[in-house]
Amino acid sequence: MFNLYKDGLDLDSLRLYCMKHGEERLLKRGEIFEDAGKPSEYVAYVERGCFKYMVSNEEEGKDYCTGFAFEGEFVADYPNCLTGKKSSVTIVAGTPCKVFQILGKELGTLLDSANTKELKQAISDCLFAQVYTQYLDTYRMTTRERYKRLLMRCPELVQSINLKDIASYLKVTPTTISNIRREITFG
Repeated sequence: MFNLYKDGLDLDSLRLYCMKHGEERLLKRGEIFEDAGKPSEYVAYVERGCFKYMVSNEEEGKDYCTGFAFEGEFVADYPNCLTGKKSSVTIVAGTPCKVFQILGKELGTLLDSANTKELKQAISDCLFAQVYTQYLDTYRMTTRERYKRLLMRCPELVQSINLKDIASYLKVTPTTISNIRREITFG
């Protein structure tokens, strides 16, 4: 999950629910929140830190970063967490993190209740729109523009996430990101 509330979806009630009923969990940098190929179990509100979503290309023997979850956002392999299906991604703490997690099945039950059925569809619609926009942006925006947008979303990005993961997410080399950083910093 990304920053759905910033896209016009109010998830404050879900944030409050996680903070009130969820298990507080502290994760160290590099600790796995969800592991690809294993049942997806949790959704969490990220109070502190950031996570990276990783997929592995077995033939190349490489891992790729496909997304991030930052402070004030939710982290999960949605919708797999709702039913406990195998996770499609490995979600790793990119920094020390503090989250409030609930079982994905609990979220599924909450979203299936009569007064929140529309929210479940709205979450799916927003996630689709985000993924579609991200895909189109790889064609209609320069790498520099996409990097700057990522910085707006998380200004602490430079200090908290390594160059290799940012480059992987933006589908460029670490050298390209290093050059962009230098241009932005020194004009």
